[in-house]
Amino acid sequence: MEKEMKIKEKVNWPVTILLILGLITIAFPLYMTIVIAFKQPTEMTNSVAGILSLPKHWSLSNFAEAMRVTDFWRSLFNSVLITAVTVVLSVVLHSMIGYAVGRNKARNKWYNLVYMYVVSGMFVPFAILMMPLVKQTAQMGIANIVGVILCYVVFYMPMNLMLYSGYLVNIPVALEEAARIDGATTFRTFWKVIFPIMKPMHATVAVITALSVWNDVMTPLVIMSGSGMNTLPLAQMTFQTQFGTNYNLAFASYLLALLPILIFYIICQKQILNGVVNGAVK
Repeated sequence: MEKEMKIKEKVNWPVTILLILGLITIAFPLYMTIVIAFKQPTEMTNSVAGILSLPKHWSLSNFAEAMRVTDFWRSLFNSVLITAVTVVLSVVLHSMIGYAVGRNKARNKWYNLVYMYVVSGMFVPFAILMMPLVKQTAQMGIANIVGVILCYVVFYMPMNLMLYSGYLVNIPVALEEAARIDGATTFRTFWKVIFPIMKPMHATVAVITALSVWNDVMTPLVIMSGSGMNTLPLAQMTFQTQFGTNYNLAFASYLLALLPILIFYIICQKQILNGVVNGAVK
């Protein structure tokens, strides 16, 4: 009689522990945000138990007050406008630049130099550019939403160029050669053949750019200062003063600001993993 051998699966404890710690790191702040957002200021005590405990009465009053204080709908409109226009311009312009540079950098040293020059912009800290940008946008008369959008399109060009040119390696050149044989120009070949194929990378670039723009504070703060226009991150600074922070209203406002970008991420998530993996293959 043959003995049945049971194969015991070994648990990779180091990886499991890291995953648990990562889950706690993400879940705990989210729990704190939700709990404090629904609490009343009188329920906030100095004790740990008072902070971690669930609200005695779940109320939406903090959300209503946060929307009033931050002029939520106007700030939301500004944030959505800046983010949407930046994402569209980034996908269109950066994909075109990525296609031109990516297809030529291997056989032309000048394109390779352009690639290295643009990508090197990722290593320039914003603090170095901040004051020159403030002065330049003011002199050009674009110290407003237009100036902020232009800055974002330039800021995220290095990263997006690297992603697009890396993704192009997975697209056979034979497709473009077949289009040219049929009489298509380079411009038509890009829009009819290459641009639709790069859909996973478009989703990846859109989400990464949108997340960065949506949560950014410094660029709108230094460029739109004094214009009377706020984005959601700028409006949320209202809750922080030199005398303290209204955590209940602040956390309620953070949750409100989280919802639009979370919905956008859920819509695009199917394309993100494929775009990142293929873009990293060289």
